[in-house]
Amino acid sequence: MSAASCLRSEDQFLCSICQDVFTDPVTTPCGHNFCKNCITEHWNSNDQYLCPMCKKVFNTRPELHINTFISEMVSRFRQEAQQKASSSSSEQQAAKPEVPCDVCTGTKLKALKSCLVCLTSYCETHLEPHLTMSGLKRHQLMDPVENLEDRMCMKHNKPLELFCKTDQTCVCVLCSVLDHKTHDVVPLEEEYEGKKAELGKTEAEIQQMIQKRQLKIQEIKHSVDLSKEATDREKAEGVQVFIALKESVERSLNELIETIEEKQRTTEKQAEDFIKELEQEISELMKRSSEVKQLLLSEDHLHLLQNFPSLKAALPTKDWTEVSVHPPSYEGTVVRAVTQLEETLSKEMKKLLGEAELKRVQQYAVDVTFDPDTAHPHLILSDDGKRVNDGDVEKNLPDNPERFSDCINVLGKPSFTSGRFYLEVQVKGKTDWDLGVARESINRKGEIVASPEDGYWTIRLRNGHEYKARNDPPVILSLKSQPQKVGVFVDYEEGRVSFYDVDAPALIYTFTGCSFTEKLYLFFSPCPNKGGKNSAPLIICPVNQTE
Repeated sequence: MSAASCLRSEDQFLCSICQDVFTDPVTTPCGHNFCKNCITEHWNSNDQYLCPMCKKVFNTRPELHINTFISEMVSRFRQEAQQKASSSSSEQQAAKPEVPCDVCTGTKLKALKSCLVCLTSYCETHLEPHLTMSGLKRHQLMDPVENLEDRMCMKHNKPLELFCKTDQTCVCVLCSVLDHKTHDVVPLEEEYEGKKAELGKTEAEIQQMIQKRQLKIQEIKHSVDLSKEATDREKAEGVQVFIALKESVERSLNELIETIEEKQRTTEKQAEDFIKELEQEISELMKRSSEVKQLLLSEDHLHLLQNFPSLKAALPTKDWTEVSVHPPSYEGTVVRAVTQLEETLSKEMKKLLGEAELKRVQQYAVDVTFDPDTAHPHLILSDDGKRVNDGDVEKNLPDNPERFSDCINVLGKPSFTSGRFYLEVQVKGKTDWDLGVARESINRKGEIVASPEDGYWTIRLRNGHEYKARNDPPVILSLKSQPQKVGVFVDYEEGRVSFYDVDAPALIYTFTGCSFTEKLYLFFSPCPNKGGKNSAPLIICPVNQTE
């Protein structure tokens, strides 16, 4: 690759501020790349956080991180440029084939020049006559080339030393005054320079195409790596969910077996007790039988009559006629166990899936603050822009077009026009609140109807227990517990807005099929404080990803 084309290919990696190859490249939220020091010094020396390329103004100074993808590509480009520069001279030498002398017999020496008149190439020795003899001095010499016949006009047997721009072909002097006399004819050297310049541009374009495709390869590989990471993460979460479900099934099975075996142990214990009691009675009866047999053998009349009453008396035994040991009944045992298992699994699945889903969306956490330029005059915002509550006293603020005038609302900043984003808001201690997203063109003055048709996708709480999604028509939400912290997730391209109970964790509600075509802002309403009953603030919390 030539030096010119090398320089042109560097354009892909030039910082627009210092006009040099990137050093520690960073990417702004608007998608443009700069050296980290260049953009930092640019922002330090200006009042606004402005992108030098597209002039986009950022309300807060973006947090910049090294773009590892571009950094790796710049490093690779520099290595390739050094390798190509070091090998270019040797490649050029190798590209020139040696032309043998046409006059030498036997071992042919390397030709020093070629004569366009003689159509012969000469070594240093055989070139001597062309340098000394007056007749030969007028011959046109050039660096040695093969196939000299191709450099001669087939019609006039003259050197092709002109170029007809009209017919785009090489011609001789006679051609220029005969067949091409009305055409635009220039010396070969002139056309050579022009065509060489065009080839230089073509080479630069080819190199740019190569660079773009190399970048695309890296981009595709990077996408594959991200996909693999997502796949591994999804597999790990799936394994975790199924292991937990398997353990739950095993616990239920063990409990079922324990219940059945406990019934068998109870039956065996009852039988053992009966047998023990029967054996005791048998022992007593055998003793009485022995005494009766002895008395029957006695010839002593008095002795028999005296002992007869005691031996004839009834023994303290029970009537065993109705006594039996019945096998335990297992009717409904398995059904009840399976039904209970279904309920347990359902709860466990909801919990596990809720944790997995929440963990998935938490990776899109963004840094959002309340925008004071949109806040209703009653609202009190903390210095860090993370807390807001109704102060019940209207402040004297300019009624700009962005500010809510009648409803106790405020928007977050920055806005979003693509991608996915997530944040969490503490609602603990409040009886009334509204949360969600709103498009830029919403009505901010007078009475507001918060519905998707009017540019709002929100859920709300009223009177401490009435939850509702402000869809069309509104949807009453039956929640098993009152959320203390609510997560809000938006997928701009998919048209989805989801709300989560962070502590449960569980999905509260999802708006689907939304059509987003303009800027979206996070929407908040702490609602009136109702004489102190609803004075707790809404707090934008840092996202702590679930384990």
